[in-house]
Amino acid sequence: MNFFEEISHRDRVFEFLAPAASPVDVRHGPILYLEDVSVSFDGFKAINNLNLTIDDGELRCIIGPNGAGKTTMMDIITGKTRPDTGSVWFGSRHNLLTMNEPDIATLGIGRKFQKPTVFEALTVFENLELAMATDKRVLPTLTARLTGEHRDRIEEVLNLIGLAQLHHREAGILSHGQKQWLEIGMLLMQKPRLLLVDEPVAGMTEQEMERTAELLTNLAGEQSVVVVEHDMGFVRSIAKKVTVLHQGSVLAEGTMDQVSNDPKVIEVYLGEGA
Repeated sequence: MNFFEEISHRDRVFEFLAPAASPVDVRHGPILYLEDVSVSFDGFKAINNLNLTIDDGELRCIIGPNGAGKTTMMDIITGKTRPDTGSVWFGSRHNLLTMNEPDIATLGIGRKFQKPTVFEALTVFENLELAMATDKRVLPTLTARLTGEHRDRIEEVLNLIGLAQLHHREAGILSHGQKQWLEIGMLLMQKPRLLLVDEPVAGMTEQEMERTAELLTNLAGEQSVVVVEHDMGFVRSIAKKVTVLHQGSVLAEGTMDQVSNDPKVIEVYLGEGA
C-alpha cells in the first residue's frame, strides 16, 4: 500500500474527528449502558444477555478467558457488529444501535486495537496532525494548514503521551510501546469521551508497562477509559473496578481483590494461569 492509499484507508481507527465538546448527556446516568445484549454467530452465542454500565470519567478493566466476548462487546459498542437483541446507549440521548461506525466515532467513542496502526513514514508530530484533520480526502488533508490552536493541541497531547522529545522522529523507528502511546495520542486528537483500549501492554517492556499504566490512569476523568487486558499485574496496577466476562456475560464485578478471590473467577479464568 503506498502513502496515498494509506492515508485514505477507510479502516483506520483515527479516521473521524469528534467535536470539541461531545454532545453526550450524562446528567441522568452512566456514559455507556448495555442492557440484555445478545448476539450469535452461526449458532454460537458470543454475547449472552450482557449488562454493563460505565460511568463518566471512569477507568474500567475488562478481563476474561479467550472467547469470553470481550472483542465482540467492543465491536457492538463501536457499531461494527449489530446485536440480535438488547439496548446500547451512549449517555441518555444516543442509541448506538441506530448509528453507523463513522457517526459513533464522531460522537466521541475512540477504539484502539491491540496492534498499533500508525503511519510509519511520517513523524510523530505529523501522525498527530493527520489524526486531527477534519476532511479525510487526500487533497484537503495534504493542503490543510495548522492554526495556533491546532499546534497547542498537538503539543498538549505530545506531553501527555510522553513523546514531546521525539516529535520529529519517524514513527517507524519508535519502540513498540512508543507506537502504542502514539496511537493513543492520535485518538486523543479527536477529543473522545470514551476510549476502548484493547490489550495495550502486550509485548511491552516492564518500563513501558509502567508508563502505560501512568498514561491510562491520567486519562481517566477527562474521558472514560475501558481497558481489555490479560496481564493481571498490569490490571491490578490501574484498576479500581474490574468486570469479568465469561461466555458472553458478566461473571463477576468489583475490585481486583474481590474478583481475584471469587471462586467462579478462579475456576474459569485465573485458575487457568491466565
